[in-house]
Amino acid sequence: MTMSDPIADMLTRIRNANTAKHDTVDVPSSRMKLAIANILLDEGYIEKYDLIEEDVFKTIRITLKYGSDKNEKVISGLKRISKPGLRVYAGCEDVPKVFGGLGTAIISTNKGVITDKEARKLGVGGEVLCFVW
Repeated sequence: MTMSDPIADMLTRIRNANTAKHDTVDVPSSRMKLAIANILLDEGYIEKYDLIEEDVFKTIRITLKYGSDKNEKVISGLKRISKPGLRVYAGCEDVPKVFGGLGTAIISTNKGVITDKEARKLGVGGEVLCFVW
């Protein structure tokens, strides 16, 4: 059976693994999910990610990041914004700020999948995929 929203599935798996204090979480791979994982890595929300090839399927293994002990979570929240039933777009002047700039909005633009800060700097808008804080 096909999944209607694979990005929401990825975010939910990360959220659940983070709540259960797991070290890693496996997510089925796609180019969009790799771009999101790369942004999470660049922004410091995750430790690392690896692309694992098993037969014909590729999987992204995301290593979650915690504070000094596992009770301090680096990712406090993940929220899917644009859904298949209701797409959310933002122009270059309407790019959202998450918690006044403390969080990160991940946006799919014609320049690729980028953060809200990069979108403001480049002066582009696009589909608001998710918020991370």
